Amino acid sequence: MMRTRTARRSAEHRLTWQAASLLLAYPDAEQRARLDLVTQLTAHLPAEQSRPLLDTAEALRALTETAAAQQYVDTFDLRRRATLLLTYWTDGDTRNRGMAMLTFTQAYRAAGVAPPSSEVPDHLPVVLEFAATVDPIAGAALLSANRRAIHAIGMALQDENSLYAPTVAAVTATLPPANDADLGWARRLVDTGPAAESVGLAPFTLTVPPRRTGTDREPAVAKGLR
Repeated sequence: MMRTRTARRSAEHRLTWQAASLLLAYPDAEQRARLDLVTQLTAHLPAEQSRPLLDTAEALRALTETAAAQQYVDTFDLRRRATLLLTYWTDGDTRNRGMAMLTFTQAYRAAGVAPPSSEVPDHLPVVLEFAATVDPIAGAALLSANRRAIHAIGMALQDENSLYAPTVAAVTATLPPANDADLGWARRLVDTGPAAESVGLAPFTLTVPPRRTGTDREPAVAKGLR
């Protein structure tokens, strides 16, 4: 019985991660197909787990492709306050961020897949798709290790009443419970931002793929993981 409950919970987490990855992808011409897939995935989840994901999906369906794309860029790309880059929250603009990103790349390669070519490895939708479709154990470990950053993203989105806030809340519900220290750390980062470093960043910035904006951007789903 215990094994059955554990297996069911693992399956529900993977469904949640896959749906969240699709919802947090950049809205492009394939957006409607992704939203249809979210509807199919959430049909296999309990109502309390599916509702937050469907809230985001329904809000996105109500927008035109252009409006959805502009809202996405305004929320995640033009300001760092709600960035989906996990290592930015933990390491900021410092030289340590390169080593932090390497943890994600190594996890992907250890699972037998190449890091995605169209997005940086710590992009939350990429990590979610890896956890859902490639290696749920390694993926859950990455998500759990970065749960403070994910909570910070969720707080920033809640502060803005963003349509994406319910989806990130659904993700945090699959992670180990946050304690007061975790939540306090996340709130401070949302309010003040992570560490910055103005010296010695040139070698690091050369190794990071440029962020895309607007309609030139490809979907954030981890195509390189398939």
